[in-house]
Amino acid sequence: MERAAASQEQERRRCRGGAPWTSRPPIPITGGMDALAFTKMHGLGNDFVVIDARQQPVAMTPDLARTIADRRQGVGCDQLILIEPPALAEAAAFMRIFNADGGEAGACGNAARCIAALLMREGAATSVALETAAGLVHAQSAPGGTISVDLGPVRTDWQAIPLAEARDTLHLDVCAGTLSDGVAVSVGNPHVVFFVDDADAVPLAEIGPRIEHHPLFPERTNVEVVQVLDRGTLRVRVWERGAGITRACGTGACAAAVAAVRRNFSERTVEVVMDGGPLRVEWRADGSVCLTGPVATSFTGSLAPAWLSAAAAQP
Repeated sequence: MERAAASQEQERRRCRGGAPWTSRPPIPITGGMDALAFTKMHGLGNDFVVIDARQQPVAMTPDLARTIADRRQGVGCDQLILIEPPALAEAAAFMRIFNADGGEAGACGNAARCIAALLMREGAATSVALETAAGLVHAQSAPGGTISVDLGPVRTDWQAIPLAEARDTLHLDVCAGTLSDGVAVSVGNPHVVFFVDDADAVPLAEIGPRIEHHPLFPERTNVEVVQVLDRGTLRVRVWERGAGITRACGTGACAAAVAAVRRNFSERTVEVVMDGGPLRVEWRADGSVCLTGPVATSFTGSLAPAWLSAAAAQP
C-alpha cells in the first residue's frame, strides 16, 4: 500500500515537472480584483464555498480564505474550495482545499462529492475523476441522487499519517480528558479515532483542539469520537483540523470506519451516523475506501470588488 502511494507521488511530481504536488503557487486574478462568483454547497451540513478558477485564476491566500469562511463577516463555510485546471489528463479538474482557518488540506470527502456533482452535471456525465493534493479521486453517481467517491488507499503506517515518532497506530498512547487509546489513520489527511460509550457525551469542543495540536501530530490532526451501535452502524462526531466541530466529515467517517474494522468492531461496510445525517463507508479489500452520501446546493452569489479589496487589505 505504501509503495503504491509512493508511486502516485512520483507520478504527481512528474506531471509538475518535479515540483512537490502541494506547491501550487497562487496566480493573480486576470485584470485586477473583479467580482468573484461562488456556489455554496454542503454534504449533510458540512458546507463549502466553491469558486471556479478554471478560466480566471484566483490569487487565493490563507487570509482571504479565512475571511471568506468567516460566518459573520464573510460567506461562511467549513472549507473553501477552488476548482482549478488539472495536471493529469484523466482528471476533469484539480480541487484545492482551504480549511476555515486558511490552512490548506490534502483531502475532503464531502467536498469531493460536491465538486464531482457539479462537474458531472456540467458534463452530463455519471462519473468523473478529480485531482487533489492527496491523489486522484474517482466519483460516480449513486442510487437516490447520492454521490460516491473512491478516496483511494488508506494509510496506517506512522510515517504516512504522519506522526512525529514511531508509535503503534492501532493503540496510540495519546490521552486528553476522557479520551485515550486512539487509532491513527490517514485518508489523505491525518485522523485519530477514539472509541467511547457515548459519543454525544464527550466535550469535543474542549478536548478536540488539545488533540489537534498535540506534538505527536506535526501537521495537526482531525479527531473522531466513535460509538459502536452495532457491527453495521457507527455514531461519529468530528473535530476537524482547522475548522472545529462540523456536522459531517467525509474523511472522518472513513477514518472511523477503518479504525472500527482494524479493532474488529464492525464489518467493512457500515453506516456512519454524523450530526448532519448518515454516510455509507466501504473499506474495500484492495485497501481503498469509498464514501457515499447526498450533496446539496444552497445558493450562488458573488463577492463584490470592494469587499474583496477590503478583505485582501486586512492584516
